[in-house]
Amino acid sequence: MSGWWDYLEASTRQEVDADVLGDRPLMAVKAVWEALRPLGVGLGEAEQVVYARYEALGDRVRYTPPDRLDTPALAARAAALPGRVTAVEALWDGDTFHDWFVVLVAVLDRPSGEGHLATVRQGSGVAQASAAAAEAGRALADHLGVPFHFASPDVPDDTAPRPRTGEGLSEGS
Repeated sequence: MSGWWDYLEASTRQEVDADVLGDRPLMAVKAVWEALRPLGVGLGEAEQVVYARYEALGDRVRYTPPDRLDTPALAARAAALPGRVTAVEALWDGDTFHDWFVVLVAVLDRPSGEGHLATVRQGSGVAQASAAAAEAGRALADHLGVPFHFASPDVPDDTAPRPRTGEGLSEGS
């Protein structure tokens, strides 16, 4: 384990362990980083401290269950959003703890913006996450009668283009 753990006050250690046990890695990293930043600890080192706590706490961590990807569950989430869904989109994202994952979002007209529908983690690989997200996204888009877009299904790319018009995705997306 990182030697930085020993520099944390007992209350911060308890906070970090509570966040790790509840599978809230970003909150844990924030607590470590804020506590150790005056000592010159960077964000990457704070992430390593938290990763080491995940390993140390092992099977006691209550991992967040995966989002349901069936069409009825996704349609219910879409219906709860504050606007009309004009498109469904799959986007790559990633972080230190989960590596790459795909986020399914509903593109909304009014209020304009988007709403989170599901996060698809890679589980057994990036290709599986991509395939599962594409299948679920297409099924939901077909169910809602709107376009589906996934700019980079084959390669994780969180800068892939997101075609938009005032009414959702542009034609041909």
